Amino acid sequence: TADEGILHASGNGVLPVTKDYCIIYNSNWISLPTSLDNATFRTLENLTSTVLCNSSEVPSGLMKDKAVVVMRGNCTFLEKARIAQSSGAKMLLIASKPRLSPLADNKTDFEDVTIPVALIRYNDIVDMQLTLGNEVNVTLYSPPLPEFDCSMVVIFLIAVFTVALGGYWSGVAELENLKAIASPGERETRRKKEENVTFTPVTVILFVVICCVMLVLLYFFYKWLVYVIISVFCLASAMSLYNCLAALIAEIPFGQCRIACCNKSIEVRLIFLAVFCIAAAVVWAVFRNEDRWAWILQDILGVAFCLNFIKTLKMPNFKSCVILLGLLLLYDVFFVFITPFITKNGASIMVEVAAGPFGNSEKLPVVIRVPRLEYSASTLCDMPFSLLGFGDIIVPGLLVAYCRRFDVQTSSSSVYYISCTIAYAIGMVLTFIVLALMKMGQPALLYLVPCTLITSSLVAWRRKEMKKFWKGSNYQV
Repeated sequence: TADEGILHASGNGVLPVTKDYCIIYNSNWISLPTSLDNATFRTLENLTSTVLCNSSEVPSGLMKDKAVVVMRGNCTFLEKARIAQSSGAKMLLIASKPRLSPLADNKTDFEDVTIPVALIRYNDIVDMQLTLGNEVNVTLYSPPLPEFDCSMVVIFLIAVFTVALGGYWSGVAELENLKAIASPGERETRRKKEENVTFTPVTVILFVVICCVMLVLLYFFYKWLVYVIISVFCLASAMSLYNCLAALIAEIPFGQCRIACCNKSIEVRLIFLAVFCIAAAVVWAVFRNEDRWAWILQDILGVAFCLNFIKTLKMPNFKSCVILLGLLLLYDVFFVFITPFITKNGASIMVEVAAGPFGNSEKLPVVIRVPRLEYSASTLCDMPFSLLGFGDIIVPGLLVAYCRRFDVQTSSSSVYYISCTIAYAIGMVLTFIVLALMKMGQPALLYLVPCTLITSSLVAWRRKEMKKFWKGSNYQV
């Protein structure tokens, strides 16, 4: 049993500086206060030069009435605690250089141990000395987890906005295609500009297989492949941001001066736009681990990536949508809920890869990140951000885009598009409700896929267009 808590530290300067750090403790051994109101402060004695497996390692009287920090290793946590308690210590902190793990010794053999025992990162002890000085007072407490974090609202707005805008953009491109079909003079020009890729049922299955293989490879070879993913993300997000902004700039009738290069004329503003997009991706790559603001740039690049993906990748019919969303739903559920029964440490492959296996500091840039707004131990320990994977936007977004294109092809007044977008929003709300109730990460596609597929099917059935919706319009066929 492992519980997350907070070590609240304060210096003894003229203007006291305070800082909080993550700790792991075992609530079966001792209960911590839920707030600082009931907490007792102790002077911290730094003994990280020893592992405290023998009482002779520490001079007598040095630990009396103090909070003691020692290094992990050589003996059990409770053996260290018994020695510390017998020397007069009132609190034991065990510094760990590896990632924090549960405290799971057998307490029945150490019933006489009554002082609080907690695991803390060694780097946090070093930071404590650098930030607060050598004279530090500390206390431990464990506030209850908030039922709901307001960062979820921001995640919800970003996701629904991206899906709705991506679907709408795909519909605009479809309308231009239909106009090009009707005008033979524009057909060849439109064909040259067309950059869409159409998914067939075979390519859908191949795509899902590639996703599975890539996730497994990331789990076993994360520390090398993570940099490949970061490089691909920088390149793809810069191109996506360029495509998104170029579509907006094309609607502005000013600043269209051109320069000739290699028998081609290029708009000057597009050159500046390309430089700007590349610079944005490079800045993110350099400062990607700066938690204070880099998440904003990652979210902007991520939204552009999702928008461009939804607009570019075309589902030819509802049949392909059902195959894609159904297979990815199974993929999501399997790698979140089933793989813990297979892996040695009992963690799901999906969660491990998202968090960085084995404590890897580099994280995959394939999520929308928003800092948690409700303060808790979880914010300090492992999840300072609320996360939503790109797949939870792109996969349902491809169905929304197909609905929008079908509306354009059949002149159905956006009924499919609007209903599918609302269904996506309902699925997101359902995801957050289950997340709040279960207190654990959820495969969002488990809720998004049924909501969007069932809603689209009901609309097509109600309008008596199911056959056409299933096979695609005559234009697409």
